[in-house]
Formats: sequence, structure tokens, C-alpha cells
Amino acid sequence: MTIMIPAWQNGALQPVEKLMAHQLGLKHRAVSIFVMAEDHILIQQRALSKYHTPGMWANSCCTHPHWAEDPMICARRRLDEELGITGLDLEPRGEVEYRAEVGNGLIEHEVVQVYVAQAQFSLSMALNPNEVQAVKWVTRQDLRQELDRTPTSFTPWLHIYMTQHSDLIFGTKARSPA
Repeated sequence: MTIMIPAWQNGALQPVEKLMAHQLGLKHRAVSIFVMAEDHILIQQRALSKYHTPGMWANSCCTHPHWAEDPMICARRRLDEELGITGLDLEPRGEVEYRAEVGNGLIEHEVVQVYVAQAQFSLSMALNPNEVQAVKWVTRQDLRQELDRTPTSFTPWLHIYMTQHSDLIFGTKARSPA
């Protein structure tokens, strides 16, 4: 199945095949979700079958909305598809843009709608093995230490979120892009 995502070509948002958007490094829409329990973040280890950054640790969930799909609906859909998580209240935290090489000549140039959800450690999950091979709860402090200690274990975008957008994500109020 070909997935068409919203990407900018010639200054206009158009439906573009997802892999092609990454091959060409086109700026495209995305969503990222950070599921929190107290001072812990749920992070996921990407499945080894993923076409980029396989086996690397990332934030709770991130994806691309399908063409004409509302970002909030996309975020809820992917939480369920990847982690089997439903029923969380997603709080919009704003929009960020980043560009990162993700291996195999692929580039993520994303305009991301960021969401945070509060949960319990006992949150019910059913991991999709085609998407996720493991999850774990970590504190922000421990995550920052792990990012410094073993940087290649983590996706480029998780490094960017934690070093450049931590206030937006973990602050008490959502903010608009500058």
C-alpha cells in the first residue's frame, strides 16, 4: 500500500509518497507524541524492520499524517497502531521544524505537531512488532544521560527534541513556533 503524506513541493503542500519524501528530503508534516507518567517518559525502540533508524530508541510515538488527515486524529491512530494505546487525552504543545539525516540517504525534514499525554505506569499496551520492539519508562534526567552516553542508540529527532525543544514539550504551556 502506497502511503501519501503532505509534503511541500514548489512551495505548495501536495500528496507525496512517504518514502519519496524522505529520499528527496522534502519538508513534510509529522506528529510526535510524548506519553508521560509522573516524571517519566515512555520511549520506544523501533522495530528492526523499519526502513530507517531500525532498533533505535525514539519518543513514545511519531509518524506522518496521511494526506488530508487531521494531526490529532493521526496521533490517536498511531498510538493505537504502534503501541495499542487508546483513550489518552492528547495536549497540543505546538509545532517544531527540524531536518535530520536518518541513514541510507534518507532525510527527515519535518514540520511536527507535538502532543503530550499523561498516563499511569500501568498503562495498557499491545506493541505492534512490525513497528516497535520494546518500550521503557525513563526520567528526563536519565534519558539525557543515556543520550550523552550512547548517542547512536537514539534517533536523531529524539536528540533534537531533548536538546532544542525540551521547554516546549515538557513546559506547562503550549507555545507557537517563533
